Amino acid sequence: MGDIMAVLSWIVFAFFAFLVLSSFLGSFFTVDTAQVAIITRFGKFLRVADPGLNWKWPVIDSVAGRISLRVNQITLTMETKTKDNVFVTIPISVQNRVRPEKAFDAFYKLSNPAQQIQAYVEQVILGHVPGMTLDEVFASQSGIAAAVKQELDADMAGFGYEIVNVLVTDIVPDAKVKSAMNDINAAQREQVAANARGEAEKILVVKRAEAEAESKALQGRGIANQRKAIIEGLQNFRKLLEAHPLRKLCSWF
Repeated sequence: MGDIMAVLSWIVFAFFAFLVLSSFLGSFFTVDTAQVAIITRFGKFLRVADPGLNWKWPVIDSVAGRISLRVNQITLTMETKTKDNVFVTIPISVQNRVRPEKAFDAFYKLSNPAQQIQAYVEQVILGHVPGMTLDEVFASQSGIAAAVKQELDADMAGFGYEIVNVLVTDIVPDAKVKSAMNDINAAQREQVAANARGEAEKILVVKRAEAEAESKALQGRGIANQRKAIIEGLQNFRKLLEAHPLRKLCSWF
């Protein structure tokens, strides 16, 4: 009987030792690089665990969640109307990340960061684009991105997020407007080409006229020189006759 009790005691001791050892070893946990873990005690926030090997008290402490510190990109598509009543679609990419020192705010204050960011982006876009014409929207693409980033930086800082960059990747007008714009651009290019061809033909005509005028001038100078040479020859011949003795002989007749 005594042996049975001893064996049972050892079994119970081994069981509790196993539980204690398992709980102790299970209290160790690791956090990956570019990540932090939220540690709670009885459900209340306790601390933020940094990357590497960490330890928490068994049973009373737990890992409530993990937050990535990497840059995250949210792609949004906004549709609005410009001042000249053209509907445009604006694809926007928002690059954001959690501030390590504000992991508590990022984990507990926002349940859906992407939805919150989209709401702020819509607010900024609707506050800028409707007051601009389509041409101004195209010209102010970088200005729209800067305005969105400035607004998001101020609003999301309180939630523990940093806006790294905002990219307005394109301005896409309505298909009919886009087709009309292409027709206008084609007509303008054709007009420029026609003007260029006209200027080239004008230059050719002017050069041809100048060449013809110069040719006629040279021809006229040639005829004048020819007549001058004939007159000078006749004068020389007369002088020769006046100086020759035959002149007297001819005068007798």
